[in-house]
Amino acid sequence: MRSLSAPTAVVAEDEETLRHELVEKLGELWPELAIVGEAADGVQALRMVDVHQPDVLFLDIQMPGATGIEVARQVGARSHVVFVTAYDQYAVAAFDHGAVDYVLKPLSAARLFTAIGRLRQRLSAPPAEYAQDVHEALDQLSPRPSGGPARAYLRWINASVGQTLRLITVDEVLYFQSDNKYTRVATREGEALIRKPLKELVEELDPNQFWQIHRSTLVNASAVEAVTRDFRGRMQLKLKARGEALLVAESYTHLFRQM
Repeated sequence: MRSLSAPTAVVAEDEETLRHELVEKLGELWPELAIVGEAADGVQALRMVDVHQPDVLFLDIQMPGATGIEVARQVGARSHVVFVTAYDQYAVAAFDHGAVDYVLKPLSAARLFTAIGRLRQRLSAPPAEYAQDVHEALDQLSPRPSGGPARAYLRWINASVGQTLRLITVDEVLYFQSDNKYTRVATREGEALIRKPLKELVEELDPNQFWQIHRSTLVNASAVEAVTRDFRGRMQLKLKARGEALLVAESYTHLFRQM
C-alpha cells in the first residue's frame, strides 16, 4: 500500500556495516524517508516487502538466500528499486533511463543524492514493470559460472498455512507430497499447501538437493536420517526432524543402495 504521507523504504544488504552506513546516509539526505525494515538477505527482504509494502527498495545485488536481482523480479511493480552494487559504473549504465536506479559501493553521498532525486520524482507515479532492456541488463549482472549460463533453481515458495501466506525457502522444506489439487509442503515447524503440481517442482528444484522417491513425493536429501525396510520389505525413509516414514517406490530404490 502506497504511503499517503512520508515515503517508506526497506534496505537489504548482507554487510551489516554497509547497511548501517546506508541507513545513516539516507537519514541525512532524505530525512522524511521512513526506513520500515532492514534485511540481511534476500529472503528477509521479500518477507519485509510482503509485510510493509514499502515505496522504495534498496537492494544489494549479491545477497544470500535470494539475490537483489531475484528479489526485484519477485517484487515486480510493487516498489521502486535502487540497487546497491560493487559493479563498475559502465556495467549498470543501462539503469540510467530505466525503472531501476543504482548506487555504487563504496557509498558516495553525491551518487546517493542523485538517486534520491530521481526517486522523489518517480514516487508521484506507481512503480513501473521493468522494460525488456532492463531485464537484459539484469541478466548480464546475474552471477554465472565460468562454464556457461547458470541454471536458476527455485529458492523459495509462497505457501498457505490456514489463512496466512508464508514465504518458505526450499532449504526449510523436508519434503513435498501431492495431495489432491494441492502439494503439501512439510517443514520442521509444520505443513503448508501450494497449488504448484509436483511435476513442475521436479523441473524447478535442484536435483542434487531434492530427490523424487515416489510419483507423489520429493524429499530433501539432507533431511534423510536413515533408510529402513517395513515388514513387507518396502523401502522407507526416516527423517531427522519428523516422525513419519516416507515410502520409496521400487523404481527409485537405486538412489539409496549405497546408504
